[in-house]
Amino acid sequence: MANVLDIRRRIRSVVNTRQITKAMKTVSAAKLRRAQEGALAARPYSQMLTNVLKSLVSRADIYDPVTGLPRHPLLAERPENTILLIVVTGDKGLAGAFNTNILKMVSKFIQSKPEQNIDVECIGRKGRDFMRRRYPVALTGNGETGASPVHHDTEVPASRAGRVQIVGEYVGVLGKVDHNFANTLSESVIARYCRGEIDGVYILFNEFKSVIAQRLVAERLLPIKEIGEVDIQMAEEASLEERKKRIEAAKTAGVALRPTDTSALDEAAARFGTWPVDYIYEQPPQQLFQGILPKYLGIQIFHALLESVAAEHAARMTAMDAATSNASDMIESLTLIMNRARQAKITKEIIEIVSGAAAQ
Repeated sequence: MANVLDIRRRIRSVVNTRQITKAMKTVSAAKLRRAQEGALAARPYSQMLTNVLKSLVSRADIYDPVTGLPRHPLLAERPENTILLIVVTGDKGLAGAFNTNILKMVSKFIQSKPEQNIDVECIGRKGRDFMRRRYPVALTGNGETGASPVHHDTEVPASRAGRVQIVGEYVGVLGKVDHNFANTLSESVIARYCRGEIDGVYILFNEFKSVIAQRLVAERLLPIKEIGEVDIQMAEEASLEERKKRIEAAKTAGVALRPTDTSALDEAAARFGTWPVDYIYEQPPQQLFQGILPKYLGIQIFHALLESVAAEHAARMTAMDAATSNASDMIESLTLIMNRARQAKITKEIIEIVSGAAAQ
């Protein structure tokens, strides 16, 4: 049995660790609330953009009446020989199984597409490090690596480095999600899709609606099948035990368990595309549709990044709450061991004193 001094030193160490995990939980809870507010603030713009597109669809000929083919390249479907996968993970750890679960789903997704070439865009340090250990980085026409924080449309891969290759890396962009970054990424993706370099675009991220309602999803972005409809290809729900942990962490941190009710605003915004009125457009409806549809992809990527950031903060809050609870249990256990060691030491000293007195 360790002596009392060593046990006391270990207790002090665990107490310090508990203070750190408790502070990290508080910080994550505050960041989670801000992330939820940010996602909610971006929702009206996204909904109105979707409803404007729905309204234009009903007033513009988006399909050729003779051939039946779509007039916008983002609506065109073709066999998926090469697909682009956008993987959204975190830049930091200490978030439980948040990053691990995403990367496991990435592996499942790649295995589910054995006959397609897959280009991977990595958003987040954890995803970048994971993919780099397993897959090569694409080479551009000038012989340099194509994975960089900024895309250049003129840099077309000269040849594939493998069936699965990394074509883009973005580290440090999730600290403050910027809509301009989502637009830049969507413009690059659209340019490649229109040139025929890729035949489908998927984004894999942690969908966040509330602390309770979270799931891993692989969503198809291109081609667009129907405006306003989410095309989920793969999805994984959290276990019941994990949900219970999230609820307990949220209660102690003062975070709302359910999302804000915006049904009234959603219903009012949805009327825009269904009102039986004839709008007067400055440009022809078809021209407006051609210009607005690319922004629809950008707002989808933007929302995926916002939800992923919120889910990461929720996962870190839950992990730090569990670490704080475990530290408290360990302190109680060590305190009990220390008391037993101290009692054993006192008993031993009493026996030695009594034995010495009896010997005299």
